[in-house]
Amino acid sequence: MRSETQTKTKFWQTHWGKNLITVILFIAVFLALRPFMQGDVIEGQAPTLKLTTLDGTPLDLQALNAQGEPVLIHIWATWCPVCTFSRDGIENIAADHKVISIATQSGDDEQLLEYAKTHQMDTSIIVNDLDGQIAKLFGAKGVPADFVIAPNGNIEFVEVGVTSAIGLRLRLWWSGLNAGDAP
Repeated sequence: MRSETQTKTKFWQTHWGKNLITVILFIAVFLALRPFMQGDVIEGQAPTLKLTTLDGTPLDLQALNAQGEPVLIHIWATWCPVCTFSRDGIENIAADHKVISIATQSGDDEQLLEYAKTHQMDTSIIVNDLDGQIAKLFGAKGVPADFVIAPNGNIEFVEVGVTSAIGLRLRLWWSGLNAGDAP
């Protein structure tokens, strides 16, 4: 028998209720910021990129596209806490797909090399965007920002903010499937 002094706790005051409210607020903030983060990203044809990686490897986006496979452009920063979540996923994707990893406003080459070494990153895909001009070229206001470039050079998918490695792999796969349809 229940005591007269016991009161029923409202759901939103329970552990589950508080967690649900936190998740709902996080989603609301994410959806509110999304238009700002993706507002100015470029569409259509990707810009011409002829870059040099941290280890001295020349990268030419158009030459990579000419090989008939999609390319992932990943723009990130060493100071970005969200970017650390995607770091290992991007490294794994680079083992199977063409990736250009652009570190924007993250220090000089020496600092970036030290960061890459500390975090066991592949320097043959990392480009230093010291002053943020490459990120600006893509219209990326926030990091991380991911662009899947189809073999025809068009920007097929854009994601600014947190995304999963599996989501990026699926976008690359889909872009590769449509490669035969490209003009």
